[in-house]
Amino acid sequence: MNDFEAGRPLVLRGGTVLPMDGRRVLPRTDVLVTGDTIAAVGPGLEAPEGATEIDATGGIVMPGMIDTHRHMWQTALRGYGADWTLTQYFVWFYLEHGKLFRPEDVHAGNTLAAIEAIDAGVTTVVDWSHGLRTPDHADAAADALRSVPGRYVLAYGNIQQPPAEWATAPEFRDFVRRRITGDGMLGFQMAFDVLGDPSFPEQPAFEVARDLGVAVTTHAGVWGATGDDGIRLMYEHGFMTPGTVYVHAASLSADSYHRIAATGGSISVSTESEQSAGQGYPPTWAVRAHGIPVSLSMDTSVWWSGDLFSAMRATLGADRSREHLEAHAKSETVTHCALRADQVVDWATRGGAAAIGRDDLGTVAPGRKADLVLIKNDASPVSFPLLNPFGHVAFQAQRGDVHTVLVNGRVVKHEHRLVGIDLAAARAEAERTVEYLKGEMGEEAWEKGMNPDIPSTKVLDNPYTYTDYRSDSTHRL
Repeated sequence: MNDFEAGRPLVLRGGTVLPMDGRRVLPRTDVLVTGDTIAAVGPGLEAPEGATEIDATGGIVMPGMIDTHRHMWQTALRGYGADWTLTQYFVWFYLEHGKLFRPEDVHAGNTLAAIEAIDAGVTTVVDWSHGLRTPDHADAAADALRSVPGRYVLAYGNIQQPPAEWATAPEFRDFVRRRITGDGMLGFQMAFDVLGDPSFPEQPAFEVARDLGVAVTTHAGVWGATGDDGIRLMYEHGFMTPGTVYVHAASLSADSYHRIAATGGSISVSTESEQSAGQGYPPTWAVRAHGIPVSLSMDTSVWWSGDLFSAMRATLGADRSREHLEAHAKSETVTHCALRADQVVDWATRGGAAAIGRDDLGTVAPGRKADLVLIKNDASPVSFPLLNPFGHVAFQAQRGDVHTVLVNGRVVKHEHRLVGIDLAAARAEAERTVEYLKGEMGEEAWEKGMNPDIPSTKVLDNPYTYTDYRSDSTHRL
């Protein structure tokens, strides 16, 4: 597509712009991009000669969305664990079959995840990569992220080894030296959990993170796995910092939330995951009360959707459902929703940017990086009328409505089709991983893993007895 040649200015014309600097909505507004930067935002902008123009009329222009917690390496198993519990996930990946993943399987998952992210308007993803058992696995993860034109943060982890071991190994520092260049397209975090052991065995890993000057992202408040003791130990040893991201944080006490708030950390809420897997109730209702910054994430495509439209929708639903439930328990009625559509859109954009320390992302303003999404679908009856743009993004839009995506000023999707992406190669790579895993596990183990036993159910005793109305002649038509 010559219209999108590198370095050519581009203008999105006449869209409804959500700058994400509050609740402002800018109707019939242009966004001019030069190089990798937003040059101007306003009505009737004069574009440089030869600029590419994209008609955004009737659509919404917003910042690229940012997912702060996705296990990208697992994506080749899309949907495999749809009926899992968290326990079954732990057993499958941590104890049994996660060790089977080769570097090429990590590469396959990361490649597919990166492609599905930009397809859904998610321009930045934190790859919570806890399958990096060897330096070769880590290189494969980084290679995949570099091969797809999105923006990523590699959060390095290894569930098969204690963090104090892999983080202090010479090959880990060698990887950071070789692969993390600070170019703004591939950031870096360390990903590990704090289990609450009083001896605080994770301390050496925190010290490495401090020495490298990188943030830690940790699954906190996961029911039965990581709780208040882990938060307390981090606090007492001075390792709760403004850059720390606490994933889920769904089963913590008020004391832990106070510690997170006091030290400037943020919480990555994965509502679909928390609702389905059981880390605890999605914590936005509690987090709001403590003023803790929030970002959104989808966790893993082994279970859930790979887009943030679903995350926003689920988050609003979970928060409001709890608000109504608690009010009804007191014989009260909720008359005004506390969590609003514009807030979850903010969490999916500006909130994610803040969580990863990127103030040049997450808003549409001159001088910011040109990571942009145009939501527009003239073939869909759901695209109009466009009355409440924030509500439209949160409740009406979906990945099929993503018309154009820019990352760092580069068009990576246009007119609902990916640009410069070899989807056939990604498909073939994922198929090879599936074939390999099925062969290594055997057909019986593969099927059992995908279809866990269904718990038995017992019909409650009923003093009035249960009647099958269909067998009762008085109910026949």
